[in-house]
Amino acid sequence: MSAEVHIAGIWIQARPEELRKVAESVSEMPGAKVHAVHAQGKVVVSLEAPDMLEIRASMDRMRGLAGVMTASLVYQHSEPLEVMNEEVRDETDAPGIH
Repeated sequence: MSAEVHIAGIWIQARPEELRKVAESVSEMPGAKVHAVHAQGKVVVSLEAPDMLEIRASMDRMRGLAGVMTASLVYQHSEPLEVMNEEVRDETDAPGIH
């Protein structure tokens, strides 16, 4: 079996008074990147891991942070590592598309 890359989009709802601490804690997790934070307690995160079990474990850690009310998976994608590392050509007029 070849190595895989799993990418997940996660939405976190946190208590507004704990928002900064939650965002900082999440950004320190391996493979996690905080993309947006809203004053009402919303945090948008992407998470990259070698398998879905690690995605789930990271989400469980997020749910366990003080101030987090919920962490929801909104997107998940996986592909073999070698496919993710292939270079993609930028064609402005791809064949068969008009």
